[in-house]
Amino acid sequence: MHPQILLADDHSMIRKGLKLYLQLNLGYTDIQEVDSCGGLMKELVKKRYTHLILDIILSDGSTLEVIPNIRRVYPDLHIMIFSMQPAEIYGEAVKQFGINYYLSKSAGEEEIIQVLKKFIQNEAPARKIVLPHHDNPFKALAPRELEILHYVLKGIGTKEISETLNLKMNTVSTLKSRIYEKTNAGNIKELLELATLYNVNY
Repeated sequence: MHPQILLADDHSMIRKGLKLYLQLNLGYTDIQEVDSCGGLMKELVKKRYTHLILDIILSDGSTLEVIPNIRRVYPDLHIMIFSMQPAEIYGEAVKQFGINYYLSKSAGEEEIIQVLKKFIQNEAPARKIVLPHHDNPFKALAPRELEILHYVLKGIGTKEISETLNLKMNTVSTLKSRIYEKTNAGNIKELLELATLYNVNY
């Protein structure tokens, strides 16, 4: 089956650049774009996509919110994360959903080309030797906690988070407490400082 590719990124320049490269250099022409989680879910029902390349953060929230559902409904869909979010934090989180391709937007052109080729051709990703990051407090967070972290860092309150994610307020409060406990941050100011230090974007 000829690859049918969906690009999900909230930066139009990233989408256009990826699309142009895939068309001109790899010869793939069946490519669509979306910039939001809502748009992503709507587009997936329109046709049978074979490959999805997406960022962790889209215009309306974190893709960690929709990845579990995508995996459940489209188990054969090949997924790659292309993001500025630290791989040592989010790469480990998405592995729980069977996503083994995680590429940094800061990677060199040659690496991006090689990884894209392997991904579209359904090859196994090259194994990387990852040095331990024992000091990175965000590595300890579970996927759901990383999802909540995105909203906390944006200054969104417990009630709004619970309504957005359809979670009970006490569940959100518990998850927020775990975030502070695991990162050893005493308050939101310290949490924001840690996020800046470890390049966690929000």
